[in-house]
Amino acid sequence: MTTAPRPRTTTRDPQELGRRLAAWLGTRLPGARVGDLTTPASNGMSSETLLFGIDGPAVPVASCALRLAADPAAYTVFPAYDMERQYRVMGLVAAHTDIPVPRVLWLETDPGPLGAPFFVMEQAHGRVPPDVMPYTYEGNWLYSATDAERAVLEEATLRVLAGLHRQFPAVEADFLLPAGEGSPLRRHVNEQRAYYAWVVDGLPPSPLIERAFERLEELWPGDEGPAVLCWGDARIGNIVYDGFEPAAVLDWEMAAFGPCELDLGWTLYLHRFFQDLTEGSGLPGLPGLLRRENAERRYAELTGHTPRDMDFHLLYAALRHAIVMLRIAYRQVHFGEVRVPADPDAMILHRASLEALVGGAYDWSGGFARRPGGLDGA
Repeated sequence: MTTAPRPRTTTRDPQELGRRLAAWLGTRLPGARVGDLTTPASNGMSSETLLFGIDGPAVPVASCALRLAADPAAYTVFPAYDMERQYRVMGLVAAHTDIPVPRVLWLETDPGPLGAPFFVMEQAHGRVPPDVMPYTYEGNWLYSATDAERAVLEEATLRVLAGLHRQFPAVEADFLLPAGEGSPLRRHVNEQRAYYAWVVDGLPPSPLIERAFERLEELWPGDEGPAVLCWGDARIGNIVYDGFEPAAVLDWEMAAFGPCELDLGWTLYLHRFFQDLTEGSGLPGLPGLLRRENAERRYAELTGHTPRDMDFHLLYAALRHAIVMLRIAYRQVHFGEVRVPADPDAMILHRASLEALVGGAYDWSGGFARRPGGLDGA
């Protein structure tokens, strides 16, 4: 399957957004002006981000970032975008922990001003490990760093997870629990099943994703552990670093109430996703960064909680990522960027690693090479 270098994510006109933003800002800060409106090159595949400065009397900050719910005309990645929920989570994290999150300034739930709900926060300044091209390839600041510098970044990132899970009072996070029956983890998985059903509604389903859901049931934890506030999209590509220390933790739209391993599994697998892509290109990548055994051990030291059932949680992370990637692939089909292949599993960019995880054949020391007894029976 051939993919476009950068899939289309919006149909919105940035200049028109700027005009409408200026009109809205005038109702909040009379006399203030919007300046230097830009769209970051690293804008994600889901919600949109706009960066802008504020000029005028009594402005609270000089530069802001705006998170705008996804363009409903652009084949959205998720079925709903609750900007009020994200705004609330960020405010609570700032109030209850020492995790660096941008200061939230305004929430607008009325879709009228910009066409969708949004919130505005103080802009964070620093460096973000890039997704395109991934930070595991040459030509970016993290790849060019020394092993010692990357070790500082890894330690600081794990401290973010540990601090969030230890410091945030669980009672403040239960509003994130999906409706339904069962434990927080069961509800989380049920919500992902519903999301997958929405992604493939009227389209070819993925046999691999369905096998992965079946395998999850076989690996289901006997003791799920306590539920905590989970960041959700917990990965280094969602952190702004000052040097190699976190300056701001971003992207809370996937925040959840569940076992801490949801975050740890996502952090580890999303790094392996990029590392596997890089090794698949014949390049070394960053094999020493966020190694599973090191990260699990250090997380346990920081929290006093030894990560449990990580085979389940790492498979679950790869499965969740596969559903998102399938939706993004179908969005490319929607915009005429690619065609639907005969095998819908071919639309999952990390098909090989997901197959290996389902079959218990993923080698965390060297990627997704099959071992005897794996899916191919070799």
